[in-house]
Formats: sequence, C-alpha cells, structure tokens
Amino acid sequence: MNEYHPPVDEGLDVLFHDTELLVVNKPSGLLSVPGRGEHKKDCLITRVQVDYPDALIVHRLDMETSGVMVMARNKSVHRQLGLLFQEREVQKRYVAIVDGQIREASGIIDLPLICDWPNRPRQIVDHEHGKPSITRFKVLWRNIEEGTTRVELEPETGRSHQLRVHLQSMGHPILGDRLYANEQQQAKATRLLLHALSLGFVHPLTAEPLRFICDVPF
Repeated sequence: MNEYHPPVDEGLDVLFHDTELLVVNKPSGLLSVPGRGEHKKDCLITRVQVDYPDALIVHRLDMETSGVMVMARNKSVHRQLGLLFQEREVQKRYVAIVDGQIREASGIIDLPLICDWPNRPRQIVDHEHGKPSITRFKVLWRNIEEGTTRVELEPETGRSHQLRVHLQSMGHPILGDRLYANEQQQAKATRLLLHALSLGFVHPLTAEPLRFICDVPF
C-alpha cells in the first residue's frame, strides 16, 4: 500500500452519537487510523476528531472496506467497548461480492490464520501455528451472468483480513481485492467489494441493546 489516495472529505456520515459514543460510516479507500508517513495522516479518526475532539478508536476496518464503525468518547467507554469486542459480544455482519458461484446456501469457515511475515500485511491459513478463526456465511443471491455471488458474512473472531482470506480459501476471492484476488478478479470492481453492514452491542452505560445498519453501496 505504497500509494494512498484517500477519498475527498465530503463530511462525516454519522449514524448515531451521544455523550458516550459515536457511530459512523467509513468510506472505502480511507484508513481507519494514520499510517506511516505524512501522506498517510488523513484517515477516519483525524477527520472525526475535527468535529468530535474526544473521539477514540475502538476497532478498525481495512482501508478499502466501507461501513459501520463505533468510537468511544471517553476512556471509560473506550475500555468497555474494547472488552465487548474482546469477549465477542459485538454482533458484526458484512456483505461481500465474490468471484464464482458459492454452491452452499450457508456454512461455516473454520481455518486458523497467521501473518505471512515475508509478505506482510498478507495473512495465510496455517493449521499448525495459526490463531482460531471462524466465519459464518449465507448466500444472498447468485448472479449467473456475471459469475459472482453476493454473500452475508458474520465473523465470530476478528483476525486481520479474516473475511478476505477465508473467502479466498473457498476459491471465491472478494472482487477488487488487491491482496488476495488475481488480476482478473481485481478488474471486476473498482474497489474491494466488502462492506461492514451492521454492528450490534449493548450500550456501555445505559445497557440498551443497540444495532446500527449502514446500506451497502454496491
């Protein structure tokens, strides 16, 4: 990811905010946090902090992934939200368009993942040293003419690039994936066709069940 061309800042897409937390829609092509070097300072958290100086990052989405992200607005809520993610008490759903026709209507991908250090940030399946990684999937529809499948994904774990590697391991890379798809599969989309559709969790202070949905842009 040597070249970085973040999307034009057209203002925040705020889905929810109160005194404790903030939920926004991250656009594709924008880093969640600053990268190395001056040219990678423009990112979601720096844009958010212009309007919400107290905002703190709780989790991340890959640069090319769009969709729902939650941020804390104080250190106490930051800790509590972090624990919810750590203890897998946040319900996450994604939508992707992948190459080929997934035959099964639904299923579970259970493949351990580890960083491919010589080729980082790539991740690989490693049954000996990899960390447990589980993804549930459900086919939404198949496009016979284009040879693609739209699929809903529910990660039970939150490994780096988990959804991208799991789908590649099935033989169905996500369209537009510059790390895990071949040139032909990359050329089928102008961006990574992966979107964080929804987040569900209990409000750290009010204990109210919350669920935020952000429409899929593709």
